[in-house]
Amino acid sequence: MIVVCGIAGWIDWERNLAEEQHTLSAMVKTMEARGPDASGTYIRNHVALGHRRLSVVDPENGAQPMTRKRGKRTFTITYNGELYNTPELRQELEARGYLFTTNCDTEVLLTAYMEWGPACTEKLNGIFAFGIWDEENQELFLARDRIGVKPLFYSLRPSGLLFGSEIKALLANPLIKPEVDAEGLAEILFIGPARTPGHGVFKGIRELKPGHCLVYNHTGAKIRAYWSLQSHDHEEDFDSTVRAVRELLADTVKRQLVADVPVCTLLSGGLDSSALTALAADHYKAAGLGRLHTYSVDYLDNDKYFKASSFQPNADAPWVLRMAEELGTVHHNILLDTPELAGSLPQAAIARDLPGMADVDTSLYLFCREIKKGATVALSGECADEVFGGYPWFRREDMISADTFPWSMKPEIRLEWLSPSVTANLKPLQYVAERYHEALQEVPRLPGEDSYAARMREIFYLSLTRWMPTLLDRKDRMSMAFGLEVRVPFCDHRIVEYVWNVPWEMKNYKDREKGLLRQALAGLLPEDILWRKKSPYPKTHNPSYLQAVRNRVREILDTPSSNLRYLVNEQKIRQMMEEEGDVVFNTPWFGQLMAGPQIFAYLIQVDAWLREYKVNLV
Repeated sequence: MIVVCGIAGWIDWERNLAEEQHTLSAMVKTMEARGPDASGTYIRNHVALGHRRLSVVDPENGAQPMTRKRGKRTFTITYNGELYNTPELRQELEARGYLFTTNCDTEVLLTAYMEWGPACTEKLNGIFAFGIWDEENQELFLARDRIGVKPLFYSLRPSGLLFGSEIKALLANPLIKPEVDAEGLAEILFIGPARTPGHGVFKGIRELKPGHCLVYNHTGAKIRAYWSLQSHDHEEDFDSTVRAVRELLADTVKRQLVADVPVCTLLSGGLDSSALTALAADHYKAAGLGRLHTYSVDYLDNDKYFKASSFQPNADAPWVLRMAEELGTVHHNILLDTPELAGSLPQAAIARDLPGMADVDTSLYLFCREIKKGATVALSGECADEVFGGYPWFRREDMISADTFPWSMKPEIRLEWLSPSVTANLKPLQYVAERYHEALQEVPRLPGEDSYAARMREIFYLSLTRWMPTLLDRKDRMSMAFGLEVRVPFCDHRIVEYVWNVPWEMKNYKDREKGLLRQALAGLLPEDILWRKKSPYPKTHNPSYLQAVRNRVREILDTPSSNLRYLVNEQKIRQMMEEEGDVVFNTPWFGQLMAGPQIFAYLIQVDAWLREYKVNLV
């Protein structure tokens, strides 16, 4: 059984947690949408573990938390994720004398820890966040997958530790207050909707970073990285590199199609989703599994209002139909309308626990709701752009040379929206600069690299570690809000590791974004799809959306109890609301899609977050 779900836990050396079943249940209940199939708890004197389950393979077995013994030692796991190399691990462990009572990867993972301890993480190919309690040693082990596809937050307390898949699980414990200090507010207002790795925004809440593990016992917590990107010379020629990329991607997709429930792909008609869909369709045909189901999203009347730009050069709809017909899939086109798109902004923020990517989040939220009606598992082309170099900031000289995060080139723009007293307290431009230069200090350098190649390595590192987590958070929270598991094959750590060291000249083959990937897919996709100009996730161009979010912000500012009024420059926001059309908002202030209307949409999400979480600014 592959278990995609929510986990929670509480260690406390001074409390008898057997008396805290109600608190653990409250923490677990917050993640009911992540695991609608079942729930479970494990409580002893000083440990309480909880679990919500969405079953994808072998749903009859593998209830969690799961306990196994080795000699006199007892180990209990609560686990969220999928292991794509379960058969190999199981075979290796059986050769070492272990017997298995289920077909689920939960038991394989727990047994791997029993055999190899913390070093087991180095053997895992998958996406995961898990906690394992060693009863004899009174020790907790937490780990998160290398890329950070699955979330994991924790809070260290004077006498213990709390953890959970989502922030809301921690906030359900009375020990954690919904307090946000100046640093957390700077994250929301100036880094957001991105987030500094490790930062949980709420005071006292931290994120376990991707590729990290944590050991907690009576001596305290020790955190270490078990994986990181390593820079070295790429020895293979271009043709060998092309073959390696094609083979890695094909193997990854095959592994990620394993499920005993309906699987589909998200199809935009772009390079990444078309490649995954083509590989999946071929596998379905070869295995006699029938026709693959595909899903796309668009917006009512978008064909009337679409405006091409350098950030979004063409519409997806014709290309989606082209690929669906080419591959013979059973295609479902989901149409979203403006009122629901604007009206769901608060729900999307709650699903994420933080203000997010405005209607880019909301559209995915509604899209996943519709997909879940026909499927439980979906494959998505997320993160190919970060790995292979697809974004404008890999090509535009002004973005490459910017001395800040290239997807938010002008942080000073946000100063206009915010209250002068807030910006004076936060020192936002200094805060952004510090976070940016901290990121650059982490880059694994390659000795002897020329200055341009070194800068491109920095851009890739920023994209993989500061931009990509924003999209992975979005994908996980919006999909799991409906119990839909979205897999992201381009995040396979073997692909990320390999492509990281491929020189920019190869990645930029034919002077095209993702040129290497395009060449690796030659023969799999039609030529017009293969070389189609990149277009990002679709957004609505209907002017009624701008009007809807303007009206909602006006209502918020007219409400005396709204705390948003104390954060923004109300006069400036009202002035912006009176501007005709979208003229002053043409350039995105975050990423490729968040421009004019998304300013108002983001403020709506900030307001909903402040209200729903009863945020106390300290």
